[in-house]
Amino acid sequence: MRYTRLGATGLEVSRICVGCMSFGEPNRGNHTWTLPEEPSREIIRAALDAGINFFDTANVYSDGSSEEIVGRALKDFARRDEVVIATKVHGRMRPGPNGSGLSRRAILAEIDNSLRRLGTDHVDLYQIHRWDHHTPIEETMEALHDVVKAGKARYIGASSMYAWQFAKAQFTAELGGWTRFVSMQNHYNLLYREEEREMLPLCADQGVGSIPWSPLARGRLTRPWDASTARSGTDEFGKSLYLESDRVIVERVQEVAGKRGVSAGQVALAWILRNPVVSAPIVGATGLPHLKDAIAAVDLVLDDAEAEFLEEAYAPHATAGFA
Repeated sequence: MRYTRLGATGLEVSRICVGCMSFGEPNRGNHTWTLPEEPSREIIRAALDAGINFFDTANVYSDGSSEEIVGRALKDFARRDEVVIATKVHGRMRPGPNGSGLSRRAILAEIDNSLRRLGTDHVDLYQIHRWDHHTPIEETMEALHDVVKAGKARYIGASSMYAWQFAKAQFTAELGGWTRFVSMQNHYNLLYREEEREMLPLCADQGVGSIPWSPLARGRLTRPWDASTARSGTDEFGKSLYLESDRVIVERVQEVAGKRGVSAGQVALAWILRNPVVSAPIVGATGLPHLKDAIAAVDLVLDDAEAEFLEEAYAPHATAGFA
């Protein structure tokens, strides 16, 4: 495994981050395709054995059971100071008022709930899962700063939003003397490259590391366009992200993979790892072959001609993934 710094920080992370949305009790939440504890532990242990030290989850994944499974596995298989644990806050955790969002009350309550589920006294990266349109950004940034100063998080990060919103948050933190975001978890892959317009250049300019979610486009970049999986059949959010015109890109990924004698997933991840602002794509795995493909992609280097062949068929997309 290779390692890099997360943006301009001194924190070293593996070039692959294990996305933990696929770990969680299937009867909790609305992700019926998730893996229960034992198969999840198998993947987490294999990732650690391969040198991966970066794991990303969220409080909303399978109603908190993802955090519980990840926390127990990392406690059993790794030393706490050898792993980088990231989680997120924003989504609804209970019905009624104050059950979601980025208010001071929500942030201070949910960090404690996440730490309890993870079985640790701190997370390395605490991220806002989405933009909160109902809470002043000043309230959010000061609360996140207090989480860091209390020792409950080492760094803070953000996820999908408009570049102007991210810039506003960073400016607000600077103005208040509060902790700034060090990472951006954005939607970025060969089928969705709108982040190249503003967000990724902003991150490069400000020394913010990108840790893209869905780098394999919900698995579409790993299989023929018309193939389906248990997840794709029930993933209504995923169905809204990509277009029929993306088929040609998937076919080109398959073509490059065939010529190279590697999997399509390796090609898609090798492409995203070419971007210098990307610290570590977040790869979900529901089986060991998925994990092995991701690890192999770290050492696969595409040449400029291959990258151009993959990129030239891209057509602009409407903004997707912010909700």
